[in-house]
Amino acid sequence: ISPYAYIAHKKILKNKNIVFNYKPIYLGGLHKLAGIYSPAFNEYKLRNNINDCNLVSEKNNIEFKWNSNFPINSLNIMRGYICLSKDKQIEYLNCFFDAYWKEDRDLSNIENISKLLSKLNIDCEKFFISIKEQSIKDKLIKLTTDAFEKEVFGTPTFIVNNKVFWGQDRLEYALEEINNN
Repeated sequence: ISPYAYIAHKKILKNKNIVFNYKPIYLGGLHKLAGIYSPAFNEYKLRNNINDCNLVSEKNNIEFKWNSNFPINSLNIMRGYICLSKDKQIEYLNCFFDAYWKEDRDLSNIENISKLLSKLNIDCEKFFISIKEQSIKDKLIKLTTDAFEKEVFGTPTFIVNNKVFWGQDRLEYALEEINNN
């Protein structure tokens, strides 16, 4: 649900020759483990984040609109990504990122999620059953805990050769690390 993860994702789409391994994490859970608070809950930081995202998006020619529902609980979205087959995950990610950060949709609303799933030809009933399975919940917890143990504290974070690069503005450094090996 991070606006910076959305911006990084749009930048990543421009790098067709590199395969990225997306790992969803529950950002609220990660922040709790790290003992930090999201800028979304600090009015001064939030105002700066909105301005910063608009500036960075414009500079990178990325269509962006701050979501009027930010922040939302993204558990269903994260679990949904995990329960999908690999061949559907990027399409799902693109669709949900765009719905939230371009189209200002409320993705805490089950009806809005269902409409997007239908658009992607994903069985809604199966999806909503799958995201409630304990194995899916456990996988998201493990991914979040693994990220914390690697000293990830926010999104997006890129890990290349066991080096951590945090922030959409560090994507270039991560790409350099890839290219240097």
